[in-house]
Amino acid sequence: MLTQFRKSLFLSTLFCATLCSLPATAIDLTAELPSRVSDVKAGNQQVILLGKELKKGQPAPDFKVVDNNFKTVQLSDFSGKTILISVVPSIDTGICSLQTKRFNSEVANLPQGVVLLTISTDLPFAQKRYCQQEQVADMAVLSDAVWRDFGSNYGLLIKDMGLLTRAILLIDSAGDIRYQQLVPELAQEPDYDAALTALADLLKKS
Repeated sequence: MLTQFRKSLFLSTLFCATLCSLPATAIDLTAELPSRVSDVKAGNQQVILLGKELKKGQPAPDFKVVDNNFKTVQLSDFSGKTILISVVPSIDTGICSLQTKRFNSEVANLPQGVVLLTISTDLPFAQKRYCQQEQVADMAVLSDAVWRDFGSNYGLLIKDMGLLTRAILLIDSAGDIRYQQLVPELAQEPDYDAALTALADLLKKS
């Protein structure tokens, strides 16, 4: 236990020191990304999303994120599998927590070969603490905090907030996007039934 604590403390210190040692211009990973005014709202204000907008039927871009041990995880790691990605702005907030726990509870109802992932820009340390506290153990919870690679490639990064907009994506076993739900209000839960129905329909066709 002590060894694991020291390892986590070392990684945390190293991560913070690396960020602090970089010049300000090096930290902005999103400066050159295309932007668009979306239909998503935060309160009464429309959200500007960064990155290329994706459409249903397009090949899903690869991305790299990290798990709670800072191990790189890529979409290509799940090649040949059907993937549901639950995207949340910040996992340790009320609606995001409800969304994460709901999909974690659905894992037991799904056949093998289906992968459920949650992705946010929370630091891996915060994700690990949350998962332990809330007993989220049946799906991978991954961080886009290091490179913003997922948010950039999927057009889901909120400008000037560093957060991902709330969304659900389905990627089929051939690697194509088959469903995308951008929740219209950041403070609103997604339509779980619509997403799970789309997943069931996709599995019937595969």
